[in-house]
Amino acid sequence: MQMAQTLRGHAKELFPGVAVALIVAVTAQFLAEHYATPAMLLALLLGIAVSFLGEEGKTVAGIAFSARALLRLGIAFLGVRVSMMLMVGLGWDLIALVVGGVIATIGFGLLVARFFGHKWRFALLTAGSVAICGASAAMAISAILPRDDRSEERLIFTVMGVTVLSTVAMIAYPILVKFLDLDSVQAGVFLGGTIHDVAQVVGAGFSISEQTGDTATLVKLMRVAMLAPIVLMASLMIRSFAELPTDGTRPPLLPGFVVAFLGLALLNSFGFIPAVISDTLSQVSRWLLLTAIAAVGMKTNLKQVLAVGGAAIALIIVETLFIAGLILAGITILT
Repeated sequence: MQMAQTLRGHAKELFPGVAVALIVAVTAQFLAEHYATPAMLLALLLGIAVSFLGEEGKTVAGIAFSARALLRLGIAFLGVRVSMMLMVGLGWDLIALVVGGVIATIGFGLLVARFFGHKWRFALLTAGSVAICGASAAMAISAILPRDDRSEERLIFTVMGVTVLSTVAMIAYPILVKFLDLDSVQAGVFLGGTIHDVAQVVGAGFSISEQTGDTATLVKLMRVAMLAPIVLMASLMIRSFAELPTDGTRPPLLPGFVVAFLGLALLNSFGFIPAVISDTLSQVSRWLLLTAIAAVGMKTNLKQVLAVGGAAIALIIVETLFIAGLILAGITILT
């Protein structure tokens, strides 16, 4: 009885903040559908516009819960989009190109970040988000990084940066595909292997042809599937070589939500998840992530985010150009 009352009290405390974050997410989705703008970016910007809600009042606890718990649940459910069996149909040469592109981009980001005045934390965050799946990867990688007083602003800046660049790529890359006269498979591999966010990959791919859209989506989900192994490898390296926070705590080896992501991906790959459940969880994942990113925006101090500076923007752009050039070169050689 006492436990039930405690749970009800906790839910009552969280409800106002969660409700506000969901309202912002719904508003962002409505605007995205009517003004052809990425919903994720709109949710972040609208959240920033009402950031006072995350600073004081009854909404603070619920907004913090949304930015943390709903975010992790959304990434976990993202695993139902992954099907290893379909990916094998692309051929081992293209699979190697996509996997190699992800690993090379992260390595490149870690290597060049010092020339832009940034250390390994920001390098891993930006390069991982560019290489894997944009905002979702940034939020997953952020969970394993040792925290400091600038963790939140680095995450927000990265989410904003990769989302904006992904939108630019969605417009520019189909034009480049036509200029280079790539066939449907080549175009799909290029778009799916280089654009940061899943939604923009789908938009760019199907704007060319149905076959290009299908191939692009499949290649993109291959990059999404690399989220768990990349997070695991990064976590092992961080635990071995990085300096611990002053309280001596270590980031988790593999966060529970990444384990859940991997488990759902494996179940879906072997056909254990019915299509109707997979589609439902995929939509739930999208709304959870949208609500979470709205909450993250509400916790953001825009002045601190913008203080990250022009060098950070340049780093994300360079990483984006690197993976684009690498995948394009690989396509030219292999096909």
